[in-house]
Amino acid sequence: MPQPFVWQMRVYWEDTDGGGVVYHARYLNFFERARTEWLRSLGMNQSELAEEHDTVFAVRRMEIDFRLAARLDDELLVSAQPIGLGAARVTFEQKIHRAADHELLAQAQVEAACLAAESFRAVRLPAWIRQQIAASMKQDD
Repeated sequence: MPQPFVWQMRVYWEDTDGGGVVYHARYLNFFERARTEWLRSLGMNQSELAEEHDTVFAVRRMEIDFRLAARLDDELLVSAQPIGLGAARVTFEQKIHRAADHELLAQAQVEAACLAAESFRAVRLPAWIRQQIAASMKQDD
């Protein structure tokens, strides 16, 4: 299986509660940013997909396991790895590790649906996008 895409980020004050612990809903933002950067690493950016190809992705389902708390100023490694590809969806395994000690902080399985940008109705993945995602799933790094 290929190596997952990893995006590095830092926890800022705005991500935390008053005690410097990352608020649980912010993990969804971290996962989203990693999927966005993964897509960008394949040469696709979301605004261009929407404007030029009438294609957007929306989370349809997410299952999260919170393990340990991330804290203010932690450097995080957020991964995104496609593990399933359907006609109109991509399933990802995602993990957040603290960079300093590689502790697993959270993991999620995320199903993203392909939608027409104009109508927000489910549509099949365009063939060229499907091919790029499939190729990324087969690469050995």
